Amino acid sequence: MKNFATLFLCFTSLLIYSQNRIKLPVDTLVITSHNVNINGKTINYTAETGTQPVWNDQGEPVASLFYTYYKRSNIENTENRPLVISFNGGPGSASVWMHLAYTGPRVLKIDDEGFPVQPYGVKTNPHSILDIADIVYVNPVNTGYSRLIEEGEKKQDRKDFFGVRADISYLAGWINTFVTRNNRWLSPKYLIGESYGTTRVSGLALELQNSHWMYLNGVILVSPTDIGIERGGPVAIANRLPIFAAAAWYHDKLPSNLQNKDLEEVLPEVEEFAINTLLPFLVKGGFSNAEEKQKIASQMSEYSGISEKVILQNNLAVPFRYFWKELMREEGGFTVGRLDSRYLGIDSKEAGDSPDYNAELTSWLHSFTPAINYYLQEELNFKTDLRYYMFGPVHPWDRSGDNSGENLRQAMAQNPNLDVLIQAGYFDGATTYFNAKYTMWQLDPSGKMKDRINFKAYRSGHMMYLRNEDLKNANDDIRSFIETSLPVEGQSAKY
Repeated sequence: MKNFATLFLCFTSLLIYSQNRIKLPVDTLVITSHNVNINGKTINYTAETGTQPVWNDQGEPVASLFYTYYKRSNIENTENRPLVISFNGGPGSASVWMHLAYTGPRVLKIDDEGFPVQPYGVKTNPHSILDIADIVYVNPVNTGYSRLIEEGEKKQDRKDFFGVRADISYLAGWINTFVTRNNRWLSPKYLIGESYGTTRVSGLALELQNSHWMYLNGVILVSPTDIGIERGGPVAIANRLPIFAAAAWYHDKLPSNLQNKDLEEVLPEVEEFAINTLLPFLVKGGFSNAEEKQKIASQMSEYSGISEKVILQNNLAVPFRYFWKELMREEGGFTVGRLDSRYLGIDSKEAGDSPDYNAELTSWLHSFTPAINYYLQEELNFKTDLRYYMFGPVHPWDRSGDNSGENLRQAMAQNPNLDVLIQAGYFDGATTYFNAKYTMWQLDPSGKMKDRINFKAYRSGHMMYLRNEDLKNANDDIRSFIETSLPVEGQSAKY
């Protein structure tokens, strides 16, 4: 028995050691060939899946980023073929969401509203933008299979990777290497980012331009963050009301005079109230008129589906998390999803001021995790025992110095060929559609570039493309944006 125990401990130690020694090749590539039917036309393409180093100033590899590059076949001249470089958010989120549910040639097997179904897996995406652009999905350090390169006593400084400015700096260098290796310097180039990825690509627009002399044709912001644009105090409170109204409309919580209207009839009315009535009133704070405050609370109750009493108890500033708990408290005791208020959750008790968990996120992981692990290994033939980080260890994240919105404005000002598309879901309570509108309004205070900033909204949440109707519409909007933002041949970039 003693000998058996010794052998068992040795085996266990070796197993733990071997897991700690699993490594991803620093620089590798697997190429597979495929086809997809997009808008009734067969598109042949290659999928290049692999890793590419991040170099330090001494030309040494300090990290290796995992990526997937879809390239349409039989395109001899790529100087007119757009390249879209895609990032997701978090920070710490893998480049899986838009890869396997939005713009790529394969998407999740889910129902038409985006909810999980079994058996899990992937299917062809008839709405992918691969017909008009090549796409590379990039996983920053500690997301997906991407990792720091650390040997023995050699450790990397986490501050060089895990922060707003560090993230932008090293990713710009990685993009330079990728574009050079793949001979895409002449191609029109676009960045697309979702959620925190919008902070990333907004900063990259200027970093690529000023540090790598790489000029873009477009930046696409999907469910954008604040990108460093200030919106605290009364503005933050007033900007919440439209998403509250959208969630209440979806769950039939509005009074009949509003509920019987279409969502896109209701929301402009709520926006008008938020901007022209609620915001000026909030500026007065505790010195506001009590009778007027009662009237404001009554109107907010009508628009939000929660009681006037609750609104007054919170001095008109109902916290987001309280709203997700409160909206359906009396209707089955369900909680409402933060990233997508169409989703419902069940808490251990109906009392409380915030949900136990994010109902929408658990649903998404239900579908995405098995799909990406199957797809990369079995269809793209990328074999590794490394764990695929849906959400990786990137914290603490240094959020100081977030000037990404101003960086994007500056990049646009310096580059007359750079346009912006903003996409948002009406039911997104994390990066709300109305805050996305506010970002659009504040991005260029001069108003001289507003004709180069486009806005589109959809009847779903943070990942609006999970709903089949919006998958088509949102891809069509990107396709149209790319086609219209390409300059006419011979047209000069000048004001």
